[in-house]
Amino acid sequence: MRIAWALMAALGIAVSGLAAAEVPQAGISNGTITATLYLPDPENGYYRGTRFDWSGVIPSLKFAGHEYFGQWFPRYDPKLHDAIMGPVEEFRTGDSSLGYDQAKPGETFIRIGVGVVRKPEERRYQAFRTYDIVDPGKWTVRTRRDRAEFTHELKDQTGYAYVYRKTVRLSKNQLILEHSLKNTGSKPIETSQYNHNFFVIDGRPTGPEFVVRFPFELESARPLGELAQVRGSELIYLKELQKGQSVFTELKGFGPSARDYDIRIENRKAGAGVRIVGDRPLSKVVFWSIGTTVCPEPYIDLQVKPGGQAQWRIRYEFYTLADKGSD
Repeated sequence: MRIAWALMAALGIAVSGLAAAEVPQAGISNGTITATLYLPDPENGYYRGTRFDWSGVIPSLKFAGHEYFGQWFPRYDPKLHDAIMGPVEEFRTGDSSLGYDQAKPGETFIRIGVGVVRKPEERRYQAFRTYDIVDPGKWTVRTRRDRAEFTHELKDQTGYAYVYRKTVRLSKNQLILEHSLKNTGSKPIETSQYNHNFFVIDGRPTGPEFVVRFPFELESARPLGELAQVRGSELIYLKELQKGQSVFTELKGFGPSARDYDIRIENRKAGAGVRIVGDRPLSKVVFWSIGTTVCPEPYIDLQVKPGGQAQWRIRYEFYTLADKGSD
């Protein structure tokens, strides 16, 4: 079963590789970390779905001989909702999107970091659907040796408008994501934002060699069965995940302080780890993984009045483990 899955993944990677060679991209490095970024482009961008923010897609980040990201999905399509890599982010308003509940079929709503999209005839919002983009807004990208700066400007006839900025920069052994969202419209922007964090550490399979640590005692909202387990402040795997298997739950136990936004993912056999630190309090934590990726998903809440601006930062600290274990 695992061999068949590997062959399918390899085919997907080959197709993706052909596409990647033709898409806008940039490389950044500070001498310690080297990363590749795919750049937003409504015509030729690697990712043109409507789920995730188009900026900051990182298919490769290397530190101390270790690779932290990469293709985890078996099939590539630029408009597939999750054909994306790296520390990718999404904005959600409630269970849908900004302006979705007020829009009638045929009218528009907003996907921050994507554009103005059209609401079809449907019973409810579908997170994994790729909606028709009416206006992708204006993207401006500036790259320097050790950073990339993205600006997305959007204005819709419904009264929503914003200037969203994200800087992806390298500092020592860290990747830092700096965000600002300025409300230039007439309506307040109320949204939650999370990072899906598609980690693929050295291509290692998801299983007992991984551990995910939090600074608080964990409580899983659903049983994890025989695949994984919560032990104190750690989520551990009991078995290597096979094709069709996944671990999915909401994790509780965090408090109102930003100090609980502090997550570590380590792989004992690879000897590599990463620490994720945010500067805002958590509002929700979802955890999802399959056999090819490990994904803690920390959420924050944002409320931006007209004329106001929100700022937040996420820091990734990469490190090696003293005890690599043995293969």
